[in-house]
Amino acid sequence: MTDFFSRSEALLGEKAMEALRQKRVIIFGVGGVGSWCAEALIRTGLLHLTIVDDDIVQASNVNRQLPATRETIGCSKVEVLRERLLTINPNAEIIALQARYTPETSCDFGLSTFDYVIDAIDCVADKTDLILYATRVRGAKLFCSMGAALRFDPTQVTTGELMSVKGDALAKAVRARMKRLDRHPSKKVRCVYSTEQAQRIETRGSLMQVTAVFGCTLAGLVIEDIRKK
Repeated sequence: MTDFFSRSEALLGEKAMEALRQKRVIIFGVGGVGSWCAEALIRTGLLHLTIVDDDIVQASNVNRQLPATRETIGCSKVEVLRERLLTINPNAEIIALQARYTPETSCDFGLSTFDYVIDAIDCVADKTDLILYATRVRGAKLFCSMGAALRFDPTQVTTGELMSVKGDALAKAVRARMKRLDRHPSKKVRCVYSTEQAQRIETRGSLMQVTAVFGCTLAGLVIEDIRKK
């Protein structure tokens, strides 16, 4: 498989590539953001990936989610994505969990065994709990996606610390829930978000050119963190 990742190694270097092959990453949510994050990581050279999502592919997912095609409607998102990722690198260890992260299931995933935790969850309650829980897990580093819906412009996607993110309704809702619970992350949380003002429409629309950039940016945060160590 050396030739498949020669361009990654040419840029990252042998030491970073070896570190990437050793790291363990878990992604919660493999929809319009998480699915692209997963593919970017595997295409770069990651070997150990766990993907978590309890949903099946819907027709409305086809416009932006990697697992979604006409042929996969009704199928498990994580199983479809796992099969695709293994066509990219059959030597990768891809664990697909048809499950949902909730406060009640937080201990089921063994977060302490992972080097990186990626949050691509939409539900405010579940997302908030994952942030609070994962920041207390020794060794695991958390990166989060905020709201990718209702936006057109991928050039306005950026990163920032959760408590400083402005103009993002999901980040605002997460912070408000933390305040009500009187619980806060034990360390700073770096997020991917958009500075573009969300559109005010009744239907919660999303476009691939934005959600995919969110996902690839999350993957970039992982890869850059590995490269710098």
